[in-house]
Amino acid sequence: MHADPNLYDYWPYKDRPKIEWPDGKKLAFWIAPNIEYYEFNPPVNPSRPGWPKPTPDVVGYSQRDWGNRIGHWRLMELLDKYEMRGSISLNVAMCDHCPEIIEACNERDWEFFSHGIYNTRYSYGFDEAQERAVLEDSINTVERATGKRIRGYLAPALTHTERTFDLIAEYDFWYTCDLFQDDQPQPIKTKSGKLISMPYSLEVNDVITYGAQAMTPWRYADVLKRHFDQLLREGEDSGTVMCIPLHAYLVSQPHRIRPFEDALKHITAHRDDVWITTGAEIAEYYRRHYWDQTLTDISGRGLARPGTGFDGGATAP
Repeated sequence: MHADPNLYDYWPYKDRPKIEWPDGKKLAFWIAPNIEYYEFNPPVNPSRPGWPKPTPDVVGYSQRDWGNRIGHWRLMELLDKYEMRGSISLNVAMCDHCPEIIEACNERDWEFFSHGIYNTRYSYGFDEAQERAVLEDSINTVERATGKRIRGYLAPALTHTERTFDLIAEYDFWYTCDLFQDDQPQPIKTKSGKLISMPYSLEVNDVITYGAQAMTPWRYADVLKRHFDQLLREGEDSGTVMCIPLHAYLVSQPHRIRPFEDALKHITAHRDDVWITTGAEIAEYYRRHYWDQTLTDISGRGLARPGTGFDGGATAP
């Protein structure tokens, strides 16, 4: 077991080179609805059960089904109202199970990125061929359904192997949401490609706030506003990123949707300073304008450690 996976170098926040988002914006904001499919009776994985309760879990299954039947449509209408495009963290089997959702998102020019095939199938125990098959299925399924090439990756149920990041970089993914080390993008050490760690928060993820922390809806809205305000202030010095990861079966409940809208009102009141965009657009801009600058700064501070992929400020292909 490795003591440190050495996926990225330590890079202190203080005195970094300035990031400036398009049109001088201070904060890049993106919203990531997870559109997921939980199988009623998933295959058994010895490392982790598919459901917290013994399967089949009728209650858990129907709650998540509510998210796709009702919650997603309510959330989509709300984002339309505030002229926000979602970046869909997609269990790609949804292209077959609920094509209406995919079509509605695609009509709105929302982004899609891979969250595996099903959220009840984990990467634990995968060999390389199996992991490649999932990535290829994700790319091909979404391209057939939408005409778009996915560029982001969030591992199914946040499960990985030691080769996951190298493989997604090899398949020309631009960003991963699986690391939570920063409030700005950062290059990841991979054998090929230019893969960045995209800020994607567990702190303001509704699974955590409503599940693990049992927040009230208005408490969650207040947390979102304070999270935003802090990152916007810091973005005056160098551009920051804020993501709100969502799950329709949670945030779109009738008693929760209005407090969430209150947070969106607060964020969109600062449009002059905020780039409201998608994960892929942030990644593309950062890779083009700041990838080399970041590696040069890390190397110049003597912080670069030998490891897989880029080393000492070298530019990845």
